[in-house]
Amino acid sequence: MRRVTLEDIIGPARYAGLRGDRRRRIIDLKRIRRVALGDRVSVVFENFETILFQTQEMVFVERITDLDLVRQEVEVYNGLLPEAGELSATLLVEVTEQAQIRPALEALVGLDEHVRLEIDGRPTRALFESGRSQADRISAVQYLRFSLDADCRASLCRPDSRVELVADHVNYQHRTTLDEDQRASLAADLTTEGSLS
Repeated sequence: MRRVTLEDIIGPARYAGLRGDRRRRIIDLKRIRRVALGDRVSVVFENFETILFQTQEMVFVERITDLDLVRQEVEVYNGLLPEAGELSATLLVEVTEQAQIRPALEALVGLDEHVRLEIDGRPTRALFESGRSQADRISAVQYLRFSLDADCRASLCRPDSRVELVADHVNYQHRTTLDEDQRASLAADLTTEGSLS
């Protein structure tokens, strides 16, 4: 998958005029790429367009104009993109009631060992970024990857394949079947470089 480059980033003044349209487009894209996994967790699969948007937003919101600092942001966000044969995602623990946040994060300790993608029944365990879990609780934002073997990649690219996201943690057990639009969007990650025009 193509990486974001410095040339892809628009300066804050020019981006201000394009921001509304870009936000609408990325909301539509993320609607397809967001998978609800039960009532407290959602997973957003990342690609070039989602990462370009996040990078551009950070540069805009923080008013970063120093090119070295922009390069640093590009490098950080590129780290969230999948490598060849992978899918990458951001997992969000979504708890809105303030009093419930800490107990929910405590109950999900160990979740990083209990999330997988099943493609036509073949499981691929999620590999979570290290350092985002503690002994007593996890971070509400987790970054993960699915390294797919050749058979899983081929199956994902077939319109008739069954793709499921699964959590089998003792305190959180859910299974979601991706719809055809979601499957096709993920399959495109394996076959295209992506671009935001």
